[in-house]
Amino acid sequence: MNMRMLAPDRLRLEAGFPLRIQPAQPGVSLAAEFDALRNIVDQSLERDGAILFSGFSSEGVEGFQRFAASFGHPLLNYEFGSTPRTQVDGKGVYTSTEYPAHRSIPLHNEQAYTTEWPMRIFFYCAKAAVSGGETPIADSRRVYQRISPALRKRFEEKRLMYVRNYGNGLDLTWQQVFNTDRHSDVEAYCRTRGIQCDWNEEGDLRTRQLVQGVAQHPRSKDWVWFNQAHLFHLSNLDEEMQEILLDTVGEEGLPRNVYYGDGSPLEADALAEIRGVLAECEVVFPWQTGDVLMLDNMLTAHSRKPFTGERKVVVAMAEGVSGHTLHTLT
Repeated sequence: MNMRMLAPDRLRLEAGFPLRIQPAQPGVSLAAEFDALRNIVDQSLERDGAILFSGFSSEGVEGFQRFAASFGHPLLNYEFGSTPRTQVDGKGVYTSTEYPAHRSIPLHNEQAYTTEWPMRIFFYCAKAAVSGGETPIADSRRVYQRISPALRKRFEEKRLMYVRNYGNGLDLTWQQVFNTDRHSDVEAYCRTRGIQCDWNEEGDLRTRQLVQGVAQHPRSKDWVWFNQAHLFHLSNLDEEMQEILLDTVGEEGLPRNVYYGDGSPLEADALAEIRGVLAECEVVFPWQTGDVLMLDNMLTAHSRKPFTGERKVVVAMAEGVSGHTLHTLT
């Protein structure tokens, strides 16, 4: 391993993906070393994409919230979400995706299915699982480079259209997603973000949004694979569940699906290629209780492995941006 010392009596940096930072003396708090840690983040995050703070004293969820909020950007509320989360102690801190322990969550960049997303995302391991439960990561620059040029071009030029149907007991309700029970609030949110929304006679909601398939990081200028096509597409479900949903609600009523921006279907071989490249680029490392993982959300995708035993990982997001104004960031 390439190990070097930064202020030898204080912090150790271990190069890699993620970049690992440990205190020279175990038990030092993140707050105590924040000035030095922020300098490292400022110099390294947009190069390395991921930083793991390990071996620091655990100050619980409140300490994590203070740390995540200390980098100059207020923590974000989880809006227009696609997965169930619960806010926990500390403003802007949520449970990670509430999903059955025996299932994996594929690699993805947070909220890449819409035109507004956090530039930074933080994870805190309050309790590591007995086994499994890792949060694998992947370099989205590398994913972009390994996707075939023809598919990259198709995703860039045609873009993607995400279609969501809310309710029916099949997915999140629109009240959960938009944090309101008023139609007018939903319509105002969608109108300002270019989301088409339609209500049916039963009061159920469908949204459509045309968004990016790839993106350019506003500061590093790297091109990245930035979408959730492989997650939203019906083929993300096992064949039995696909058949049940199609028989029950039809393609138009699916809780979520994705098409090219012109409404044409994504090809099966394209989705297979995407999933294959993501698998090749996956990097897995074990959680230790008390660890904090900080990601540049455009440069680094994340996922979750199945696990046994109790696991508690919480998340915070910061520096919200719009894909329409990325070029204005420096």
